[in-house]
Amino acid sequence: MIVVDTNLITYLFVETDRTAEAEAVLKRDPMWVAPVLWRSEFRNTLATLVRRNALTLDAASSIVAEAEGWLQGREYTVNSSIVLRLADASRCTAYDCEFVSLAQDLGVPFVTADRQVLKAFPSLAISLSQFVT
Repeated sequence: MIVVDTNLITYLFVETDRTAEAEAVLKRDPMWVAPVLWRSEFRNTLATLVRRNALTLDAASSIVAEAEGWLQGREYTVNSSIVLRLADASRCTAYDCEFVSLAQDLGVPFVTADRQVLKAFPSLAISLSQFVT
């Protein structure tokens, strides 16, 4: 089991130059979990792609339905006080610290491409390439 951030979920469900990396992470560990926040971030990413004409609205709706179905039952709420403490200590966003908090709570790695998170939480956060190798 690993905690993954919204970017990694996006790489898996939306064809990007990082999709192959996301698929390699999935192959290594198919049990992905995330805080409930991922849904809002993912919808926002898809809405941005629709506005940029990179996706149709119908395609975005299909993608979000597929992703939500795939992660159903593997979404968690996190403790707000812990998230705020992590954000204060690291200067990372509270959004990012939701993923960090979940990984700490579950005692599993947090796979992310976020450089700031990787630097702030080196014992917990791991890059996609490091996780795969």
